[in-house]
Amino acid sequence: MNTPEATPFQQLVRRLRQMEIRILKTADAQLQGDFSSVFKGTGLEFDDVRLYQYGDEVRAIDWAVSSKGHGTFVKTYKEEREQSVLLLLDVSASQQVGAQGRRKLDVGRDICGLLALAAARQEAQLGIFAFSDQKELFLAPGKGIRHAYALIKRLFDLEPRSRQTNVAEGIKQALGLLKRRSIVLLISDFIDTNYERELTMLARKHDLIVVQLLDQRERQFPPLGIIPLLDQETGRTVWTNTSSAAFRARYRATYEQNREQIGQICRRHRTEFLSIATDSDFVPQLVSLFRRRNQRGGRG
Repeated sequence: MNTPEATPFQQLVRRLRQMEIRILKTADAQLQGDFSSVFKGTGLEFDDVRLYQYGDEVRAIDWAVSSKGHGTFVKTYKEEREQSVLLLLDVSASQQVGAQGRRKLDVGRDICGLLALAAARQEAQLGIFAFSDQKELFLAPGKGIRHAYALIKRLFDLEPRSRQTNVAEGIKQALGLLKRRSIVLLISDFIDTNYERELTMLARKHDLIVVQLLDQRERQFPPLGIIPLLDQETGRTVWTNTSSAAFRARYRATYEQNREQIGQICRRHRTEFLSIATDSDFVPQLVSLFRRRNQRGGRG
């Protein structure tokens, strides 16, 4: 007796279940409870003031109270009972770089899927905003396993309408959607320019975690001689001598400059920053990041 062929929807459900099993096995084996700290932000609601202690951040000082002459006081906060998390994912064409199944976009989707399932288990509100140089997908923060599956389904079915990148515009649109202070995970390769102003606004208004996706091919291009190179975003093909020392030096310098730029911006604003290579296991890196956040009580 022939088994009926699975419908596209059934295939999708099967794929999502396999993904959930893989992710939850990894989470249970490696995260050991620390994963919940991704949904633990800084104190978001003003509570009281106390005397300044060595090690307190200067920006926490309440200058109005301190000016009364009774000592230096810092503001204290209490966490809101319910955290809202927004995944801000770059889906532009530069994210297509990488080996089959391990493209930057694939890794970004896996990270979002893992966080969505973890949020469902933690009863946290989580949503997603995917962008290129325009809004590609928005799903408002919600709770529960159904919401997590809906998010994963829409993200994995997403076919971006534009191939271009505009990180600044993506952040600007996300800022307009966020009605209250939230935890924001910005995931991109940051192959773009002129986004520092918007990133600064995001870091000031929200509890920001920046994840940069990198591929080995962008760091060290193989010497293949004169070959046609396709720009994923413009669609233009250029014949290039990939074996020339000048090309290889420019290529490596662009990679290093891009990586250092976003790192410097995050250090300047004391924003959590994580660099993930597509050929690496990102789960231990996430564990370390969230463990640090947990120890610091949020953004340090």
